[in-house]
Amino acid sequence: MQCVFFAINAQSQTLSAKEIVKKADDKMRGLTSQGEMTMTIMRPSWSRTVTMKSWQKGSDYALVLITSPAKDKGQVFLKIKTEMWNWVPSIEKMIKIPPSMMMQSWMGSDFTNDDLVRESSLVKDYTHKLLGKEVVREKMCYKIELIIMDPEIRTMS
Repeated sequence: MQCVFFAINAQSQTLSAKEIVKKADDKMRGLTSQGEMTMTIMRPSWSRTVTMKSWQKGSDYALVLITSPAKDKGQVFLKIKTEMWNWVPSIEKMIKIPPSMMMQSWMGSDFTNDDLVRESSLVKDYTHKLLGKEVVREKMCYKIELIIMDPEIRTMS
């Protein structure tokens, strides 16, 4: 179970919990996005830092370019709809990532390939229950309970 807060401009209409989550998800994703990020992976015996640039168009297209460290620089991860590829410059090969690998670790981090390309969905993969409204930092917010659905149920919807 996961509880999340969403701040959306209050309107006179009554929205379902799922509609509220969809509006918040649409605002967060936007039509397109781009960014530069640095991720530090820390383990008990080692740590490393990975920097990257990313571009995304809707939920169907995503591209991540690794800019450092030197041994990983130039690697590219591309997602088109439900398929994902990885360009590995050191071997000059494009590798298709099968769906069975989407939940595996990405670059040694706690992120998965799925997290990277946002294949999962707060709207589709969870049931939603409106628990109430609450003021957070002087903004009226919805408090919504999200419970992940059984994978077999998700494939039927």
